[in-house]
Amino acid sequence: MEERRDECCARPAGERDARPCCAPSEPPTCPGPDRHYVTGYLDTRAGRVPVVTAELTAVDRRGDLKARWGIGRMKYCVEPGLYALGTPDSRSPVLVTANYKLTFDYLRRELDGLDAYIMVVDTRGINVWCAAGKGTFGTDEVVRRVSETRLEKIVDHRDLILPQLSATGVAAHEVRRLSGFKVNFGPVRSADIMAFLDAGMVATREMRRVTFSMADRLALAPNDVVQWSRYLVPMLAVFLALSGIDRGGYSMRSLLSAGPRALANLVIAYLGANVLGPMLLPWLPGRAFALKGFVLGALLFLLSLVAGLGGVNLIERAGWALIMSAV
Repeated sequence: MEERRDECCARPAGERDARPCCAPSEPPTCPGPDRHYVTGYLDTRAGRVPVVTAELTAVDRRGDLKARWGIGRMKYCVEPGLYALGTPDSRSPVLVTANYKLTFDYLRRELDGLDAYIMVVDTRGINVWCAAGKGTFGTDEVVRRVSETRLEKIVDHRDLILPQLSATGVAAHEVRRLSGFKVNFGPVRSADIMAFLDAGMVATREMRRVTFSMADRLALAPNDVVQWSRYLVPMLAVFLALSGIDRGGYSMRSLLSAGPRALANLVIAYLGANVLGPMLLPWLPGRAFALKGFVLGALLFLLSLVAGLGGVNLIERAGWALIMSAV
């Protein structure tokens, strides 16, 4: 293992596809696309550490946008290991994060002007909160990453700053016992990390609180629209075909009349569920999502009625009321 570490750290500084210093010898579970985020290398007492910047490039922003729309989401990762931001030294802070690249990008963007180390743990390309719940952002992985990066040789202090939302998966006392490093849980949001550091790693009550603004609730809407479209498309085809059935058998006239209404109502229900649902969530009555969905479906059906898409008779309208609420 020692030889592999030295070989890794001795790679030429200009070689962009080199592994992060002291990264594990086994292949990563979710390799990054091209490591374009590495701009150089920093020499430390444990070897060379890849350097990243706080500024996101057009490639980063394009990749983040694609991930938001669910395109290549499960392969949007950073290779686990230790990275340097700016020109850190042995006294610089060490921030730990997940290897989901969107998370990694958000963190380094907020650290503009700071010299620090970012230790990326292998969460299988999953964000911090979900990875902590799944166990991939856990005690063992943090301890293993500290050991494999030889962090004790790189920094003189023994402090790690972990995101607060990783606390469900990380036992701080076990990390300290097994690695010698103390875990300090930072704020919920990366936007507060600089204020947290300036305050001597003390978080305010607001920094500890999880809130969901309208923008937060809509953040997953593009991904949901794309992800569930694999069910929407065949459903549209089935309903379009069924629209041609009437009392006399199968009729093109019925298909051309009822088909567009069916497609429109399904699209309204689908987009309403994925966009209006998150937007109106706090104001929809009840605690159960089933009740909230039923109410939203009823509102969308009323919208369909106003648009003249609700149907031509009571039976069709009742059917669409139930179908849209179910969707």
